[in-house]
Amino acid sequence: MKVKVFHVLQQIQKKKICYLFIAPFFILFFIFTVLPVLSAMGLSLTYYNVLELPRFIGLENYIQMFFYDDLFIKAFLNTLTMAMVIGPIGFLASFILSWMLTELNRGIRTTLVVMLYAPSISGNLFLVWSLIFHGDAYGYLNSTLMNMGLIEQPIQWTTDTRYMMAVVILVSLWMSLGTSFLSFIAGLQGVDLNQIEAGLIDGVRNRWQELWYIILPSMKPQLLFGSVMSITAAFSVGAVGAALCGEPSVDYAVHTIINHLNDHGITRYEMGYACAISTVLFFMMVISNKLIHKILRKVGT
Repeated sequence: MKVKVFHVLQQIQKKKICYLFIAPFFILFFIFTVLPVLSAMGLSLTYYNVLELPRFIGLENYIQMFFYDDLFIKAFLNTLTMAMVIGPIGFLASFILSWMLTELNRGIRTTLVVMLYAPSISGNLFLVWSLIFHGDAYGYLNSTLMNMGLIEQPIQWTTDTRYMMAVVILVSLWMSLGTSFLSFIAGLQGVDLNQIEAGLIDGVRNRWQELWYIILPSMKPQLLFGSVMSITAAFSVGAVGAALCGEPSVDYAVHTIINHLNDHGITRYEMGYACAISTVLFFMMVISNKLIHKILRKVGT
């Protein structure tokens, strides 16, 4: 053990200039990412209401969460449902669109990239969708369907539990064309054309073989980054439902873990319980990322 520690210290000493350059990022990353995660895990084992010092209670928060909090179970299932749809479909849609756009000339491609990426950073997006799914006869979707004779009465898209989940998933998918979409565009443009030519010589016969054996292996870093962003966005769904369907939503139909976390942490100041919820969400994301990484390692093999 002492030999290993000495060897590590010796390596650090040799590369101290490199460590010095990465120190600012590492310090900020530790303070604003690692430390809050570790603090939340620690506080999840306490009763903490902000006004009093944390009091250690062990696993009581987790027992309460999984065995007595029916609303958390519903939020958990809603989050899983949304994540299983939004994550994979959003990831595939981002990649397919970026792959199609790379076939266009630069001017058209740039214009379409801006048009597709803009909704993910638009502050008025919820206003647009609320007008589309407005529940009276003047809502854009209801008005269109009534004029076409497909419905006789307006549909309450954001208050009827039969439609709320579909509406939230649709809007979330539209917003998922964000950072991962740009990373795929960059990755596809960085593929070495010499590899494609070599692939044609070695027996690649169509675009699908070219995609599987050449393009995807060449952009694994972008695929991994895009998967992380897609999973994070999928499990973090909550703002869309709150903006379109209210918080809480009717019969908690689109209530997610994020909404449950905000309810206990921001509204009720039950910070210990809120930290337990965030810890569960954190491990859900980590496990999902591990599974996706295992799948992506098989690409091109």
